[in-house]
Amino acid sequence: MKIAIINGPNLNLLGKRETNIYGSLSFQEFLDELKNKYPEVSFTYFQSNVEGELIDKLQKVGYAYDGIILNAAAYTHTSVGIADAVKAIEIPVIEVHISNTYSREEIRHQSYIAPNAKGIIIGFGLQSYELALQSFLINK
Repeated sequence: MKIAIINGPNLNLLGKRETNIYGSLSFQEFLDELKNKYPEVSFTYFQSNVEGELIDKLQKVGYAYDGIILNAAAYTHTSVGIADAVKAIEIPVIEVHISNTYSREEIRHQSYIAPNAKGIIIGFGLQSYELALQSFLINK
């Protein structure tokens, strides 16, 4: 199974930024743990702070992988372009968020991606990614 994990802005700072919300583990450390726990899965990881690069990556992997785990971060609440890219591709996308976006500022309660996602997992820390992965594994 081929799974792409795509992270949006500021998620390159995991482990350093607002550790009370996002934890102290870097995403690479978490990804290494995930790869060890699920050796049967081929992971591709991409992170960008640039909206257009995220759209390009979604389009590139959107026809060649079994699933995408997408944390568009702040672009979730602002980007019609990313929402359109998710809608345009053929493979299922699961939207994830580390924090519970509904317990934060009201602007974070809106997701432009959600209507086109297979599902949404929010508020379980980095485990949100593993829960999304398990969904793909169960439904393969």
